[in-house]
Amino acid sequence: MSLSYLEAVVVGAFQGVTELFPVSSLGHSVLVPALVGGQWARDLDVSAPESPYLAFIVGLHVATAAALLVFFRRDWARIIGGFLTSVRHRRVETPAERLAWLIILATIPVGIAGLLLEHLFRTVLGRPLPSAIFLIVNGIVLYLGERLRRRAEVVDTSTVDASVTGTRTVVLPKVEESPDDRLARLSFGRGVLIGSAQILALLPGISRSGATMVAGLTRGLSHEDAARFSFLLATPVILAAGALKIPDLTGPLGAGIHGPILAGSLASFVTAYLAVRFLTRYFHTRTLTPFAVYCGLAGLAGVLWLSLA
Repeated sequence: MSLSYLEAVVVGAFQGVTELFPVSSLGHSVLVPALVGGQWARDLDVSAPESPYLAFIVGLHVATAAALLVFFRRDWARIIGGFLTSVRHRRVETPAERLAWLIILATIPVGIAGLLLEHLFRTVLGRPLPSAIFLIVNGIVLYLGERLRRRAEVVDTSTVDASVTGTRTVVLPKVEESPDDRLARLSFGRGVLIGSAQILALLPGISRSGATMVAGLTRGLSHEDAARFSFLLATPVILAAGALKIPDLTGPLGAGIHGPILAGSLASFVTAYLAVRFLTRYFHTRTLTPFAVYCGLAGLAGVLWLSLA
Protein backbone atom coordinates (compact mmCIF):
# COMPACT_ATOMS: atom_id res chain seq x y z
CA MET A 1 0.00 0.00 0.00
CA SER A 2 1.16 3.51 -0.83
CA LEU A 3 -0.12 6.10 1.61
CA SER A 4 1.09 9.67 1.30
CA TYR A 5 1.10 12.15 4.16
CA LEU A 6 -1.53 14.22 2.34
CA GLU A 7 -3.84 11.23 1.96
CA ALA A 8 -3.34 10.24 5.59
CA VAL A 9 -4.00 13.72 6.99
CA VAL A 10 -7.07 14.33 4.82
CA VAL A 11 -8.58 10.92 5.62
CA GLY A 12 -7.72 11.33 9.30
CA ALA A 13 -9.33 14.75 9.48
CA PHE A 14 -12.44 13.51 7.69
CA GLN A 15 -12.66 10.48 10.00
CA GLY A 16 -12.40 12.58 13.16
CA VAL A 17 -15.23 14.86 12.05
CA THR A 18 -17.53 12.40 10.34
CA GLU A 19 -17.29 9.77 13.10
CA LEU A 20 -19.03 12.17 15.48
CA PHE A 21 -21.12 14.25 13.08
CA PRO A 22 -24.14 12.13 12.08
CA VAL A 23 -22.92 11.73 8.49
CA SER A 24 -21.02 8.38 8.51
CA SER A 25 -17.24 8.21 8.73
CA LEU A 26 -17.01 4.89 6.85
CA GLY A 27 -19.19 6.22 4.05
CA HIS A 28 -16.95 9.25 3.60
CA SER A 29 -13.81 7.11 3.86
CA VAL A 30 -15.10 5.08 0.91
CA LEU A 31 -16.57 7.93 -1.14
CA VAL A 32 -13.91 10.64 -0.87
CA PRO A 33 -11.07 8.60 -2.48
CA ALA A 34 -13.42 7.36 -5.21
CA LEU A 35 -14.57 10.88 -6.05
CA VAL A 36 -11.00 12.21 -6.09
CA GLY A 37 -9.98 9.31 -8.32
CA GLY A 38 -6.54 8.46 -9.64
CA GLN A 39 -3.94 7.32 -7.13
CA TRP A 40 -6.30 8.06 -4.24
CA ALA A 41 -8.86 5.57 -5.56
CA ARG A 42 -6.14 2.91 -5.93
CA ASP A 43 -4.46 3.55 -2.56
CA LEU A 44 -7.60 4.00 -0.49
CA ASP A 45 -9.85 1.08 -1.45
CA VAL A 46 -11.50 -0.35 1.64
CA SER A 47 -13.01 -3.34 -0.19
CA ALA A 48 -9.74 -4.57 -1.73
CA PRO A 49 -8.53 -7.98 -0.49
CA GLU A 50 -6.08 -7.64 2.42
CA SER A 51 -6.49 -3.89 2.23
CA PRO A 52 -4.34 -2.07 4.78
CA TYR A 53 -6.57 0.97 4.21
CA LEU A 54 -9.29 -0.64 6.33
CA ALA A 55 -6.80 -1.25 9.12
CA PHE A 56 -5.68 2.36 8.75
CA ILE A 57 -9.11 3.95 9.00
CA VAL A 58 -10.22 1.65 11.81
CA GLY A 59 -6.93 2.34 13.56
CA LEU A 60 -7.76 6.03 13.36
CA HIS A 61 -10.67 5.22 15.66
CA VAL A 62 -8.19 4.91 18.51
CA ALA A 63 -7.33 8.58 18.07
CA THR A 64 -11.02 9.49 17.87
CA ALA A 65 -11.78 7.49 21.01
CA ALA A 66 -8.86 9.20 22.76
CA ALA A 67 -10.38 12.59 21.91
CA LEU A 68 -13.72 11.47 23.38
CA LEU A 69 -12.01 10.20 26.51
CA VAL A 70 -10.22 13.51 26.97
CA PHE A 71 -13.38 15.56 26.43
CA PHE A 72 -15.55 13.38 28.70
CA ARG A 73 -12.78 12.55 31.17
CA ARG A 74 -14.80 13.64 34.22
CA ASP A 75 -17.81 11.63 33.06
CA TRP A 76 -15.70 8.54 32.50
CA ALA A 77 -14.07 8.91 35.91
CA ARG A 78 -17.56 8.83 37.48
CA ILE A 79 -18.71 5.96 35.24
CA ILE A 80 -15.68 3.80 35.96
CA GLY A 81 -15.97 4.63 39.65
CA GLY A 82 -19.64 3.66 39.53
CA PHE A 83 -18.80 0.34 37.91
CA LEU A 84 -16.18 -0.45 40.54
CA THR A 85 -18.48 0.39 43.46
CA SER A 86 -21.29 -1.60 41.83
CA VAL A 87 -19.09 -4.69 41.58
CA ARG A 88 -17.64 -4.20 45.06
CA HIS A 89 -21.01 -3.76 46.79
CA ARG A 90 -23.04 -5.92 44.34
CA ARG A 91 -25.60 -3.24 43.72
CA VAL A 92 -26.89 -0.91 41.00
CA GLU A 93 -28.32 2.07 42.86
CA THR A 94 -26.53 5.35 42.19
CA PRO A 95 -26.76 7.21 38.86
CA ALA A 96 -23.09 6.48 38.15
CA GLU A 97 -23.62 2.75 38.76
CA ARG A 98 -26.71 2.63 36.55
CA LEU A 99 -25.01 4.57 33.75
CA ALA A 100 -21.99 2.26 33.86
CA TRP A 101 -24.17 -0.82 33.40
CA LEU A 102 -26.30 0.92 30.78
CA ILE A 103 -23.19 1.50 28.66
CA ILE A 104 -21.92 -2.05 29.18
CA LEU A 105 -25.23 -3.68 28.25
CA ALA A 106 -25.88 -1.30 25.35
CA THR A 107 -22.54 -2.06 23.69
CA ILE A 108 -22.85 -5.86 23.75
CA PRO A 109 -25.15 -6.16 20.67
CA VAL A 110 -22.94 -4.07 18.38
CA GLY A 111 -19.84 -5.88 19.62
CA ILE A 112 -21.28 -9.25 18.66
CA ALA A 113 -22.62 -7.95 15.33
CA GLY A 114 -19.28 -6.36 14.49
CA LEU A 115 -17.39 -9.60 14.99
CA LEU A 116 -19.90 -11.57 12.91
CA LEU A 117 -20.84 -9.15 10.11
CA GLU A 118 -18.06 -6.60 9.61
CA HIS A 119 -16.16 -8.58 6.96
CA LEU A 120 -19.33 -9.46 5.03
CA PHE A 121 -20.63 -5.90 4.98
CA ARG A 122 -17.22 -4.46 4.03
CA THR A 123 -16.52 -6.81 1.13
CA VAL A 124 -20.05 -6.77 -0.27
CA LEU A 125 -21.11 -3.18 0.41
CA GLY A 126 -17.86 -1.30 1.06
CA ARG A 127 -17.81 0.21 -2.43
CA PRO A 128 -18.47 3.79 -3.55
CA LEU A 129 -21.93 3.38 -5.11
CA PRO A 130 -23.54 1.43 -2.22
CA SER A 131 -21.94 3.91 0.20
CA ALA A 132 -23.53 6.84 -1.65
CA ILE A 133 -26.92 5.10 -1.61
CA PHE A 134 -26.67 4.36 2.10
CA LEU A 135 -25.69 8.00 2.70
CA ILE A 136 -29.05 8.97 1.17
CA VAL A 137 -30.73 6.41 3.44
CA ASN A 138 -28.91 7.94 6.40
CA GLY A 139 -30.36 11.34 5.53
CA ILE A 140 -33.85 9.86 5.37
CA VAL A 141 -33.35 8.17 8.76
CA LEU A 142 -32.24 11.44 10.36
CA TYR A 143 -35.21 13.30 8.88
CA LEU A 144 -37.70 10.65 9.98
CA GLY A 145 -36.11 10.66 13.43
CA GLU A 146 -36.91 14.34 13.79
CA ARG A 147 -40.47 13.75 12.64
CA LEU A 148 -41.00 10.82 15.01
CA ARG A 149 -39.52 12.78 17.90
CA ARG A 150 -42.50 15.11 17.81
CA ARG A 151 -44.70 12.16 18.67
CA ALA A 152 -42.45 10.86 21.43
CA GLU A 153 -42.66 11.98 25.02
CA VAL A 154 -39.54 14.08 25.55
CA VAL A 155 -37.98 13.92 29.00
CA ASP A 156 -38.45 17.47 30.33
CA THR A 157 -36.18 18.39 33.21
CA SER A 158 -37.11 22.06 33.21
CA THR A 159 -40.46 21.56 34.92
CA VAL A 160 -41.14 22.24 38.59
CA ASP A 161 -42.49 20.14 41.40
CA ALA A 162 -45.64 21.25 43.16
CA SER A 163 -46.32 20.66 46.85
CA VAL A 164 -49.94 21.00 47.90
CA THR A 165 -50.77 21.95 51.48
CA GLY A 166 -54.49 22.30 52.15
CA THR A 167 -55.85 24.58 49.44
CA ARG A 168 -52.54 26.31 48.80
CA THR A 169 -50.07 25.14 46.16
CA VAL A 170 -46.44 25.96 46.74
CA VAL A 171 -44.27 25.70 43.64
CA LEU A 172 -40.72 24.57 44.34
CA PRO A 173 -37.90 24.72 41.76
CA LYS A 174 -36.86 21.30 40.67
CA VAL A 175 -33.36 20.27 41.70
CA GLU A 176 -31.05 20.62 38.71
CA GLU A 177 -29.89 17.25 37.40
CA SER A 178 -26.60 16.61 35.67
CA PRO A 179 -26.75 15.22 32.12
CA ASP A 180 -25.40 11.89 33.35
CA ASP A 181 -28.11 11.71 36.01
CA ARG A 182 -30.75 12.21 33.33
CA LEU A 183 -29.25 9.43 31.21
CA ALA A 184 -29.12 7.12 34.22
CA ARG A 185 -32.93 7.34 34.43
CA LEU A 186 -33.19 5.33 31.20
CA SER A 187 -34.41 1.79 31.66
CA PHE A 188 -31.94 -0.93 30.75
CA GLY A 189 -34.26 -2.05 27.97
CA ARG A 190 -34.29 1.39 26.36
CA GLY A 191 -30.55 1.71 26.79
CA VAL A 192 -29.91 -1.60 25.00
CA LEU A 193 -32.33 -0.62 22.22
CA ILE A 194 -30.51 2.68 21.67
CA GLY A 195 -27.12 0.99 21.78
CA SER A 196 -28.24 -1.67 19.30
CA ALA A 197 -28.83 1.06 16.72
CA GLN A 198 -25.04 1.22 16.35
CA ILE A 199 -25.23 -2.04 14.39
CA LEU A 200 -26.57 -0.04 11.43
CA ALA A 201 -23.24 1.80 11.26
CA LEU A 202 -21.63 -1.40 9.94
CA LEU A 203 -23.24 -0.35 6.65
CA PRO A 204 -20.96 2.22 4.94
CA GLY A 205 -22.99 5.42 4.70
CA ILE A 206 -25.04 4.91 7.87
CA SER A 207 -23.86 7.04 10.77
CA ARG A 208 -23.21 5.52 14.19
CA SER A 209 -23.96 8.75 16.04
CA GLY A 210 -26.93 9.49 13.80
CA ALA A 211 -28.52 6.06 14.33
CA THR A 212 -28.09 6.18 18.11
CA MET A 213 -29.34 9.76 18.31
CA VAL A 214 -32.47 8.90 16.33
CA ALA A 215 -33.06 5.90 18.58
CA GLY A 216 -32.60 8.11 21.64
CA LEU A 217 -34.90 10.83 20.33
CA THR A 218 -37.68 8.36 19.61
CA ARG A 219 -37.30 6.93 23.13
CA GLY A 220 -37.86 10.32 24.74
CA LEU A 221 -34.40 11.86 25.07
CA SER A 222 -33.69 15.48 24.22
CA HIS A 223 -31.22 16.29 21.44
CA GLU A 224 -28.59 17.21 24.01
CA ASP A 225 -28.95 13.98 26.00
CA ALA A 226 -29.27 11.80 22.89
CA ALA A 227 -26.00 13.22 21.53
CA ARG A 228 -24.23 12.79 24.85
CA PHE A 229 -25.38 9.18 25.22
CA SER A 230 -24.32 8.52 21.63
CA PHE A 231 -20.80 9.78 22.30
CA LEU A 232 -20.49 7.82 25.55
CA LEU A 233 -21.70 4.63 23.84
CA ALA A 234 -19.37 5.14 20.89
CA THR A 235 -16.22 5.51 22.97
CA PRO A 236 -15.70 1.86 24.06
CA VAL A 237 -16.94 0.53 20.71
CA ILE A 238 -14.63 2.54 18.46
CA LEU A 239 -11.74 2.13 20.90
CA ALA A 240 -12.14 -1.66 20.80
CA ALA A 241 -12.52 -1.68 16.99
CA GLY A 242 -9.36 0.38 16.61
CA ALA A 243 -7.39 -1.69 19.11
CA LEU A 244 -8.23 -4.88 17.19
CA LYS A 245 -6.74 -3.43 13.98
CA ILE A 246 -3.58 -1.91 15.46
CA PRO A 247 -1.67 -5.24 15.29
CA ASP A 248 -2.31 -5.26 11.52
CA LEU A 249 -0.57 -1.90 11.20
CA THR A 250 2.49 -3.09 13.11
CA GLY A 251 2.90 -6.05 10.75
CA PRO A 252 3.46 -6.31 6.98
CA LEU A 253 0.31 -4.31 6.15
CA GLY A 254 1.76 -1.24 7.85
CA ALA A 255 5.26 -1.53 6.39
CA GLY A 256 6.55 1.84 5.18
CA ILE A 257 3.50 3.89 6.20
CA HIS A 258 4.02 4.36 9.94
CA GLY A 259 4.78 8.07 9.51
CA PRO A 260 1.56 8.81 7.58
CA ILE A 261 -0.39 6.69 10.09
CA LEU A 262 0.84 8.88 12.96
CA ALA A 263 0.06 12.05 10.98
CA GLY A 264 -3.45 10.81 10.17
CA SER A 265 -4.03 9.83 13.80
CA LEU A 266 -3.02 13.28 15.02
CA ALA A 267 -5.39 14.90 12.50
CA SER A 268 -8.17 12.56 13.61
CA PHE A 269 -7.62 13.37 17.29
CA VAL A 270 -7.68 17.15 16.75
CA THR A 271 -10.74 17.20 14.50
CA ALA A 272 -12.64 14.73 16.69
CA TYR A 273 -12.03 16.85 19.78
CA LEU A 274 -13.18 20.00 17.99
CA ALA A 275 -16.20 18.12 16.59
CA VAL A 276 -17.44 16.82 19.95
CA ARG A 277 -16.88 20.22 21.54
CA PHE A 278 -18.96 21.84 18.81
CA LEU A 279 -21.73 19.22 18.77
CA THR A 280 -22.32 19.18 22.52
CA ARG A 281 -23.10 22.89 22.26
CA TYR A 282 -24.92 22.67 18.95
CA PHE A 283 -27.49 20.15 20.21
CA HIS A 284 -28.48 22.38 23.11
CA THR A 285 -30.84 24.15 20.71
CA ARG A 286 -30.44 22.62 17.25
CA THR A 287 -31.69 19.50 15.46
CA LEU A 288 -30.55 16.78 13.04
CA THR A 289 -32.32 18.35 10.08
CA PRO A 290 -29.27 20.12 8.53
CA PHE A 291 -27.33 16.86 8.63
CA ALA A 292 -30.24 15.03 7.02
CA VAL A 293 -30.25 17.54 4.16
CA TYR A 294 -26.48 17.27 3.74
CA CYS A 295 -26.53 13.46 3.63
CA GLY A 296 -29.34 13.43 1.10
CA LEU A 297 -27.65 15.91 -1.22
CA ALA A 298 -24.14 14.48 -0.82
CA GLY A 299 -25.37 10.95 -1.38
CA LEU A 300 -27.38 11.95 -4.45
CA ALA A 301 -24.41 13.85 -5.88
CA GLY A 302 -22.22 10.80 -5.27
CA VAL A 303 -24.66 8.48 -7.02
CA LEU A 304 -24.86 10.80 -10.05
CA TRP A 305 -21.10 11.31 -10.23
CA LEU A 306 -20.30 7.61 -9.95
CA SER A 307 -23.04 6.63 -12.40
CA LEU A 308 -21.92 9.11 -15.06
CA ALA A 309 -18.16 8.65 -14.57
